[in-house]
Amino acid sequence: MSKRDRSKPAGPSVVMVRIVVAEDGALTVTVDGAPFLPPEFCPPWRRGSFPAIVDAIREQTGCTIRVDVVETDGRTMTDFYTPRPRRTPPPSEVAAQSVEQVPQSAEPMPVVPRLVQFAGSGMVPGEDVAVAIVIAHTETGPDGIARALIDSRYLDHAPTGEVILLGRISATVCIGAPQ
Repeated sequence: MSKRDRSKPAGPSVVMVRIVVAEDGALTVTVDGAPFLPPEFCPPWRRGSFPAIVDAIREQTGCTIRVDVVETDGRTMTDFYTPRPRRTPPPSEVAAQSVEQVPQSAEPMPVVPRLVQFAGSGMVPGEDVAVAIVIAHTETGPDGIARALIDSRYLDHAPTGEVILLGRISATVCIGAPQ
C-alpha cells in the first residue's frame, strides 16, 4: 500500500468542453456534460464566438480545458487551453495604490432604469413579440396588443430613438418612438 495521503482527493485538473457545430454554423457547447449557454439576451453561439467561449470557460474554471470540436461532417478536432496567468501589477502601481486612501463606503450606486413604454396592435393574442434593438421579448395580451417597457438608456444609443415590435407569428411590425 502506498504511503501517499489519499484523504483529500485532488480536484479535476482538466475540464472537458464539447462544441458541436450545426449545419447553420450555430454551436452547442457543454462543459463537463452541462450546457454552457451564451449570456442572457445574446444571440446563440456561432463559429465567431469560439474565442469568447474559450476565454469565458478558462476564466470561470481556472483550469486547463480540453476542447473537442465536432464538425458537421463528423470530424473531431481537439485542443487544450491553459488558464491565463494572473497579471501582477508592477511595484510602482502597488505603491501608488497603497498611498491612495479609498473610502470604506465606496460601494457603487445602483443604476435605476428609466423606463418608457411602447405599444403596438395587430398581433395574435399571446404571441412572442421581439423588441428591437433586440434587448427583450414581450408577449401580447388577450387583445393582441404588445407592450414593452424599455430602459430609455438603450434609446440613447439609437440614432432615431425608434423602437420596433415584431410579431413572431403574425409578422406584424410596429415602429415608433416610445412615450
